[in-house]
Amino acid sequence: MAAVQAEQRLWDGVLELTKAAQEKGTDSLMWAMQLSSNLTAAGISMPSTEVAELLVSYICWSNNIPIAWKFLEKALTIRIVPPMFVVALLSTRVIANRRRYPVAYRLYMELLKRYAFSLPSLTNGPSYKKIMESINVFLHYSQIFEIRSSEPGLLLVVYIFSIVWELLDASLDDEGLLELTSEKKSRWLTRSQDMEIDKLDSFDGKRMEHQEAMHKMNTITALEIIGEFFRNKVTSRILYLARRNMPTHWEYFIRNLRLLAANSSSLRNSKHISPEALLQLTADTRQLLSRKCKTNLQQQFHAVTAGSSVSSSGQCHGVGRSALWLTIDLYLEDTMDGSQVAATSAAETLTGLVKALQALNQTSWQDAFLGLWIAALRLVQRERNSSEGPVPRLDTCLCMLLSITTLAVVNIIEEEEISLIREAERSSINQRKDVQSVGKRRRDLVSSLQQLDDFEGLLIPPPPVSSLANQAAAKAMMFLSGLTVSGGQLDGMSFNDMPVNCSGNLRHLIVEACIARNVLDTSAYPWLGYVKGRCSQVPRSVSGQVTGWSSLMKGSPLTPPLVSALVSTPASRYEELEKMYEIAVTGSEDEKMSAATIFCGASLTRGWNIQEHTVLLIARLLSPAIPTDFSGSESHLIGYAPLLNVLLVGISSVDCIQIFSLHGMVPQLAGSLMPICEVFGSCAPTISWTLTTGEEISSHAVFSNAFTLLLKLWRFDQPPMENVSGDVPPVGSHITPEYLLMVRNSQLASYENPLKDQNKIKRSSRFSSPSSREPIFMDSFPKLKRWYRQHQECIASILSGLVPGTPVHHIVEALLNFMFRKINRGCQPLTSTTSGSSASSASGADDYCLRLKLPAWDILEAVPFVLDASLTACAHGRLSPRELTTGLKDLADFLPASLATVVSYLSAEVTRGLWKPAFMNGTDWPSPAANLSWVEQQINKILAATGVDVPCLVLGVNSPATLPLPLAALVSLTITYKLDRATDRFLNLVGPALTHLGTGCPWPCMSIIAALWTQKVKRWSDFLVFSASRTVFHHNTDAVVQLLRVCFSTALGLNSSVASNGGVGALLGHGFGSHFEGGISAVAPGILYLRVHRAVRNVMFMTEEIVSLLLHTVKDIATLGLPTEKLEKLKKTKFSSKYGQVSLASAMTQVKVAASLGASLVWMTGGLSLVQSLIKETLPSRFISVHGSEPNGEDSGGMIAMLGGYALAYFAVFSGIFAWGVDLTQTASKHRPKVLGKHFEFLASALDGKISLGCNKATWKAYVTGFVSLMVGCTPMWMLEVDVQVLKSVSKGLKQWNEEELAVALLGISGINAMGAAAEMIIETGF
Repeated sequence: MAAVQAEQRLWDGVLELTKAAQEKGTDSLMWAMQLSSNLTAAGISMPSTEVAELLVSYICWSNNIPIAWKFLEKALTIRIVPPMFVVALLSTRVIANRRRYPVAYRLYMELLKRYAFSLPSLTNGPSYKKIMESINVFLHYSQIFEIRSSEPGLLLVVYIFSIVWELLDASLDDEGLLELTSEKKSRWLTRSQDMEIDKLDSFDGKRMEHQEAMHKMNTITALEIIGEFFRNKVTSRILYLARRNMPTHWEYFIRNLRLLAANSSSLRNSKHISPEALLQLTADTRQLLSRKCKTNLQQQFHAVTAGSSVSSSGQCHGVGRSALWLTIDLYLEDTMDGSQVAATSAAETLTGLVKALQALNQTSWQDAFLGLWIAALRLVQRERNSSEGPVPRLDTCLCMLLSITTLAVVNIIEEEEISLIREAERSSINQRKDVQSVGKRRRDLVSSLQQLDDFEGLLIPPPPVSSLANQAAAKAMMFLSGLTVSGGQLDGMSFNDMPVNCSGNLRHLIVEACIARNVLDTSAYPWLGYVKGRCSQVPRSVSGQVTGWSSLMKGSPLTPPLVSALVSTPASRYEELEKMYEIAVTGSEDEKMSAATIFCGASLTRGWNIQEHTVLLIARLLSPAIPTDFSGSESHLIGYAPLLNVLLVGISSVDCIQIFSLHGMVPQLAGSLMPICEVFGSCAPTISWTLTTGEEISSHAVFSNAFTLLLKLWRFDQPPMENVSGDVPPVGSHITPEYLLMVRNSQLASYENPLKDQNKIKRSSRFSSPSSREPIFMDSFPKLKRWYRQHQECIASILSGLVPGTPVHHIVEALLNFMFRKINRGCQPLTSTTSGSSASSASGADDYCLRLKLPAWDILEAVPFVLDASLTACAHGRLSPRELTTGLKDLADFLPASLATVVSYLSAEVTRGLWKPAFMNGTDWPSPAANLSWVEQQINKILAATGVDVPCLVLGVNSPATLPLPLAALVSLTITYKLDRATDRFLNLVGPALTHLGTGCPWPCMSIIAALWTQKVKRWSDFLVFSASRTVFHHNTDAVVQLLRVCFSTALGLNSSVASNGGVGALLGHGFGSHFEGGISAVAPGILYLRVHRAVRNVMFMTEEIVSLLLHTVKDIATLGLPTEKLEKLKKTKFSSKYGQVSLASAMTQVKVAASLGASLVWMTGGLSLVQSLIKETLPSRFISVHGSEPNGEDSGGMIAMLGGYALAYFAVFSGIFAWGVDLTQTASKHRPKVLGKHFEFLASALDGKISLGCNKATWKAYVTGFVSLMVGCTPMWMLEVDVQVLKSVSKGLKQWNEEELAVALLGISGINAMGAAAEMIIETGF
């Protein structure tokens, strides 16, 4: 109590001293000295916020006289009171009363100009934190701006922002504009709440005129101070921090400022700032947190990062602008590998990839779209020269170009326009009907499509779709002629009636795909050069006959001719698909099967404009709803057997499966197939159904078609050795049935998300969502789950467990008798106790048919034991190879689904290595001798560009070709099949497994398989030889490294034997096959790597090698690929300028391309997990350890070392952005905060000296500055996910390197919690 009284006496003494000095007219300096002495004697530290409050309260408003203001000014000068706190106190009193006290307002602004731009004195002062906390308490910033932190730097940013905002709103109020703002009032106190009753003398005319003039001058001064805040180096950057980290508040502020600039007369009357200048100072495009480059390399690094045009010198070395989008080319080509079925949509992946590259390359969306279109067109053109084989081909390529790529473009455009709509909806000054939802990306799409006309060579349509391209061109011609265009018909005239010279190209199909998805309209038709023909050629008299889809929509019945037309002609509108779907659901039995056939025809493979709907509707048809009148005890699916079988057969081709995969429909398709397998596999084949073709099918046929299709949807053909070896498994997600169901359930849950993009909902219809949204699990299918468990057990261990007398044992006997019924063996059993099967007497063959009228699941359970007994009998000579092969073929013909178990069992037995070899001598087993040496020659040709040695195949009389017995049985079984549509779907199940199995076996097993199959199908020879060539890389890691080395040198045009100019064309080539003179050509190294990387076992090894090759490539770039001796000579010649400034731009661009290539290979080789391992472990360990091969800094000023650091920076960021995406839209982005945080912790610890580094110092510094610069410039959103304290530590280390600008930029993008530290560093550095 006494202390409080003493304190009160002290403050009373201050007031008494001030009043006495005021009455006496004491000099302000004398008053200030006395006051300072009294405060020091009382133990009050200065500057004092309490004294400041006392003096401001004293002046406002009972002592608003000049001498009192002089006292305050002197107290500020000698730091008795804190200037910024005084300004804060005055702002709440003076601004609201500025009309009554214009002089006080002018004095307030003078103090503001004096102290607001001298922030170092505040931040370096002893009471900095206390002053800012006092300002916060007094002005209630925590409530106004909803900030929780009391960090002084953060409060300082808010304070500067609020000062400018108060001046702005006061100026709006002075000019009568405040009512025009969205809030109709200011959030600050800009008007006094008291009644303005002026003194009598204030009504003096001259005084009124003087006050009005001063009031106008004050308004102009306030506006000029606002301009000065944005012009000043320090405060402008502090305001930028507010703009970036407080977007909602900034939006209101900038809207008011634009209103002022548009309507303020005072601003127009100012001599120091104009409306245009003010808007320019506050423009969002200003880069206020940019960094200065201290070296030529840094300048080139940031020029390349900023997306500067590729120099002509860069293009001479194979790095043209198309190289910026190299990853897209690699990704598109990688999706063509039919051995990998993806569980997620390629359109979503491609969307994220394009956004990532656009951010990293800092290009316009026009360039990004153009790069995307060109990459997809190159994919189609490469297919023109590809070899024939059981792999995805033209239909899949065109799906990628015209459906997937278009959907990716739609996603990117809608993302922007949804954001614009939501932003406009948040703005209360705009009415919803006035919203302009068309964004810049849509306009850039138009520009990119117009620019495509410059690439005529890429636009040539493949012959099978040239007619469709012509129709698209004809549609534009007819539209320009004034005829109505609807789908594929023009006022009753078929496109077939069009003139022959109405030629179209792939751009016409792209435009039509964009129009169909509402990102383009018919305004594209008048583009210059779009229509090549002449409108006068359009026939004016046409028949009124209506055919095809138009006929269906007009109500025509599904007659055979109409069905045939609809199967061969794709639907062009979703309404046509809906009509067909309704027929498939509610029509007669014949109509249902016709509709199913139509769905699996051209609408699926070439209905690019509606393809995503087609695959979804097929999946719905495979999950028919329970009829309302259904009352049977069996499953309702039994009644749909004919319909289901037509669908299952129709979508079983390699291309169709890949189309489902590209659209991300594999999980939903698997969810539809599993119930079919469970139901029909549990039915005995006692009933049958007759199809419209006259074919009779049983439950076994339906089950086999569904089961084999289901198995193709996961890595069923994965070599079993991966399950028993200790090596790191190959790349790619190991898709299992459980995983597919998990993804399916997750996808269905997303349909319930209320935040789903509104534009995507508009594109949907009543049939766009799955028929059932209930989650399903493997436990729902006990028979399938039991088979899958047996499949895994067969892979993991030797077969055992067959008990005599059990139902399984009886089925085994029946199957053996059925398979080998033509062999007269008497009573000698084929089963053997040594193989795990019990001995039994062979019963007669007369009852085998009756005994095998069993459910498919029961038969499949017995098949492994049958195979075990058969293979054992063959190994012991009781069964000839030909008899074994015939028996296996009979089993597969009887139940095609058994092929899955055949593959599973024989593959497992091969990897166990317990069987004796089979001699492929042409007597017992088929012989490859006729063309085995030819296969070797062709493999050498394919690998010619890589420099990889192929093991010699010296096979003579004494060393005939051999295969492991199970592998010999499997390959002999496959070559018994005829190649026709009926068997394709089953061979496509066995074929990949045979290839993977042969690849994993010792050399020359795969070559023998290729030779045998080449004898059977010569037109597949190129494909088969290419498949055999991949074996070299599976067994030889040095060969893989050599291939990677060639990929780098080829892409960059460095010492490449493929093409001196490098680039995408050299890396991926133009297809392969015997289309060239002299037979098969060398395969482009990029294509070769994309086809072999999944066979590489140790992916961690791959990452290390790619990093090493990247640094080696950097050295080649820096030295022009020349040996040291020649390089030294070059430096002494007139060409030495190439090693100077001109070549730096080219070198840095090449470094970026090399890093992009390396990151692409890591991402495609190992996916998300490998990228995260790279960033968490591989790169840190490389910096910590000493590498003798690294540059030692003695090269040309350390250029190689610095280039290596920048290359690794690009490499790390490229890898991360490919795996995680640039924003939060990709699922994998949830893993980013943890991994990125760990990496920044490593950077912080190393910069702080807590971790010793073994790498070159120049490399380390270039890496850190490059990595952080890319974060700042390309992925700023990522920094919001990293701990602020870690970022502060990194910025501190950067500051020690004199990289203050970069340190500030890093903090500036790292969210509101880092904003204070950024502001303090801005003030400290003064930039």
